Amino acid sequence: MEEVHAAVKTALQMGTISFDAVKHLVLCRIERRPPRLDLDVYPYQPRTQVQTTSPASYMCLTTGGAT
Repeated sequence: MEEVHAAVKTALQMGTISFDAVKHLVLCRIERRPPRLDLDVYPYQPRTQVQTTSPASYMCLTTGGAT
């Protein structure tokens, strides 16, 4: 689970999140080799932009939707 968590975190930092990217990063961590995930070679990999969520955004969950 630790390897998967680290791989997902790395994938998000790289701007991609897909099964193939995470699998590649997990295997690289287990095999102790550097990842070779060149996103220019894999144009089909979905790119992501994940912003940091503000804790205030969760207030609508506790107040019934009113913010």
